[in-house]
Amino acid sequence: MDFDLIVIGSGPGGYVAAIRASQLGLKVGVVEKENIGGVCLNWGCIPTKSLLKSAQALEYAQHAESYGVSISGEVKANFEAMVKRSRDVADGMSKGVQFLFKKN
Repeated sequence: MDFDLIVIGSGPGGYVAAIRASQLGLKVGVVEKENIGGVCLNWGCIPTKSLLKSAQALEYAQHAESYGVSISGEVKANFEAMVKRSRDVADGMSKGVQFLFKKN
């Protein structure tokens, strides 16, 4: 198979470059070692930010009184649910990149 451009990696830079090159009429191939979206989307930046957001929500709930909010009952972390949420966010974004690849 012949390509005009081979993009190595489908992270935030790679997938954007590949899609834009395709939009400009080039025949593009993308090489990815693991999942579409690369390390940032699947294991690094995005899941980490999701976990940080969960931690922030917990922090706000634990200190709700200082914001003038009263919460009845115990506020506690469900780490399994937090990790599942971070995986779901990453998986959803990866599927979004896969859709963009198919579309372009």
